[in-house]
Amino acid sequence: MKAKALKIKVSPTIGSVSAIAIVPPKARAILTLAHGAGAGMEHSFMNNLSEALAAAGIGTLRFNFPFSEQQKKRPDTPAVAHQTIAAAIDKARELYPSLPLFVAGKSFGGRMSSQYMATNHRTDVEGLIFYGFPLHAAGKPSTDRAEHLKEVKVPMLFLQGTRDTLATWDLIEPVCKSLKKTTLVKLEGADHSFKAGKTDTIALLVEATKEWV
Repeated sequence: MKAKALKIKVSPTIGSVSAIAIVPPKARAILTLAHGAGAGMEHSFMNNLSEALAAAGIGTLRFNFPFSEQQKKRPDTPAVAHQTIAAAIDKARELYPSLPLFVAGKSFGGRMSSQYMATNHRTDVEGLIFYGFPLHAAGKPSTDRAEHLKEVKVPMLFLQGTRDTLATWDLIEPVCKSLKKTTLVKLEGADHSFKAGKTDTIALLVEATKEWV
C-alpha cells in the first residue's frame, strides 16, 4: 500500500509536524492515529498497524507530536498534544471528506485524543479507538486518568492486553463497564506493547477495529 508523506500545520507558535497517510482505494473509514510517549509515528508497531488496517480497508493518517518531530524525549504538554490532534483531525477531514472519521491512538496518543474529545464534542468524529489505554503508571494502580472519559460523547473502543502493566484488567474492565457506548476487547496474554508470545496481535487488533468500525 502506497504511503503519502504530509506536513500538518499545528499553529504559528508550534509549527508543523510530519504525517503519513495510507488510505486504500474504496476505504470504508479513516483513522487519525497518534503515537505513544516512547516512540514516533514511524515505530514498527505504528507502521505495521497502519499497513494491516489498510489491507482491511481502513485508512490511517498517523502523525508526529511536536516532541517526537523535534527528537525530544519528554512528551508534549496536554495543551500542545491536543492542538496537534485537532490539526490532524482537520487535515483528515480536509483530505478525505467523504470517509467516516475516527480518532485513535496508542497509549499516550490515545489518552491525549480522549482528553481532546472530552472537551471538544466534534460532530465530524464517529468514534474513539484506544490501542492500549494507559490507565495508570506501572505498579501504581489507579483510575484517576479515566475521569475525563465520562465527558466523551462518541462511542469508544478499548483494545487492551491482559498483561498490560499500565492498565491492570481488574481496573480497566470496571472503568469500561461504567462508560456509555463503550466496547472493551480483551487480548489474552498481551502486554502494553501488544506482545503476546507468538500470537499475531496486529491481526487481532485489526479484526476488532474492522468489526467495530
